Amino acid sequence: MSQTTTLQYEAPWPIHSMDWCKAPAPGQQARHKTAFRIGVSSFLDNYQNYIAVLGLQDEHVLVEDDFTDYPDFVSLVEAYHGYPATSLQWQPATAANHAWSQKSANTELLATTSDALRVWEYSGDGSGNVSSYVGRPPTNSGLHSLTMKTALSGQSKVQNQSTGAPLTNFSWNEKSPSLIVTSSIDTTCTVWNIDTSTAITQLIAHDREVYDVAWLPGSTDIFVSVGADGSLRAFDLRALDHSTILYETPVPKNPPPPTASPSASARPITSPLLRIAFNPLDSNYMSTFHMDGCDIQILDMRSPGQPVMELRGHIAPINGLGWGSAEQPLLATVADDCQVLLWDIMDHAQPNAVSPRNSNSSRLNSPRPDAKKKIITDPVMSYTAPGQVTNLAWSPAIQGMTLPSGLTTATGEWLAVCSGKTIKALKV
Repeated sequence: MSQTTTLQYEAPWPIHSMDWCKAPAPGQQARHKTAFRIGVSSFLDNYQNYIAVLGLQDEHVLVEDDFTDYPDFVSLVEAYHGYPATSLQWQPATAANHAWSQKSANTELLATTSDALRVWEYSGDGSGNVSSYVGRPPTNSGLHSLTMKTALSGQSKVQNQSTGAPLTNFSWNEKSPSLIVTSSIDTTCTVWNIDTSTAITQLIAHDREVYDVAWLPGSTDIFVSVGADGSLRAFDLRALDHSTILYETPVPKNPPPPTASPSASARPITSPLLRIAFNPLDSNYMSTFHMDGCDIQILDMRSPGQPVMELRGHIAPINGLGWGSAEQPLLATVADDCQVLLWDIMDHAQPNAVSPRNSNSSRLNSPRPDAKKKIITDPVMSYTAPGQVTNLAWSPAIQGMTLPSGLTTATGEWLAVCSGKTIKALKV
C-alpha cells in the first residue's frame, strides 16, 4: 500500500487566498494531522465572504486504502469576513516563541487583508480557549474557534477619506513576528506592529497601485514591493528618505496611441508587476511576473536592472508563484493554462555551488552580475489541474508518520493549488 500523493477539498464557494500552516498546532506536535491545516478565503462579488481553516478528516487518508469514500479535508471552523480577502497567511513558525503581550501560548494567529488588515486568533484540537477579544463568536461551538482579534486601517497619506484604501497584500516578518507590512492601491506601504495595534510608518512607495510586498529574509528593516507602475523597489526603514529601484519593466515596443484623457496620457505605458517572492535559500534572488504575462522573471539584487533568468513554460497568464522550503527550494508557478510548474533554478546557477546553509561563505549560487540572462524552458515537474489555477500554498517539510495500522508516510513537502472551488494538495 503506497502513500497518497493527492488530497482534495471542495469548498462551498470559489477560493482566492490560501496558506498552509507553518507548524503543527501548539502542544499538538505528536498529532501529525495538525500539520495539514490550510487557511482559505472565499471570493464572492459581495459583502458575504468567509475565511475558513481546513484540516484532515483522518490521518488514514494519507495512505491509499478504504478511506476513498471520505473527503480528505473538512472545514474545521469558519468566520465571516465581509469583503473578499486579498491575502491570507498563517503566523510564521517563529511566532510560537515570540513574546506576545496579548496572546495565549495555546493559540495561533492568522492575518488577512481587504479593506483593513485583520488579525485572527485560532484555537483548535483542544489547545485551550481563545483569549478574551471582542469579535465574532466562533461558528463552531466544538473544539475549534476563529475570532477576530483586531482590525487595522489607518489614515491614508494620499487620500482624504477617513479610512485607509483597500489593501492588496502583506508580508509577515519571520524574524520579528509582530511586524507586518501591507501594500495598498493608494500607492503606499504601511508597517504595522500587530502586538500593539499601531502603525510604525507609512510611506508612498510607488507612482501607482502597489500589488505585493515582501520582507527581505532575515531582516526587520528592508522590504521590497511591486506595483502597477511596473517597478520593483527596495525600502530600508532606517533610511526612508529614498528607495532603490531594482527593476523597471521595459516600455512596450508598440505602445497604444494616447487617449483623450489627460490623466491617462500623463502616465507612462508600463506593464504592472503583480507578485514578488524571495528565494529562501539565497535572498539575492527574487521572482516576479507581469500582469497578463506568461513568463517568470528571476532578479538578482546585486545586478539590478534586468532579469538574470526567465522561466518560460506557461502559455497563458500566470496567477501565482511561491518558493518551497527544502534544502534546494523549488519555485512553483500556476496559471490560466491549468498548469502547475515546478522549477529548480539552482540547476542553472554556477556549478559546484555550496549551499549557504552549510557554508560560511554564503550566496555562492548566484550568477555573476555581468552574466547574460538565461532562458529556462524545462520545469522539473508539472501537474495539470482540472481548471485555471488561481493560487498556491507550500507546506513546510512535514515529518513522516507511522499510523496505528502500521503504515508509514514519508517526510516531505506538499503543494496546495486552487481551481475555482477545488483545492488539490500534491505531494512533491
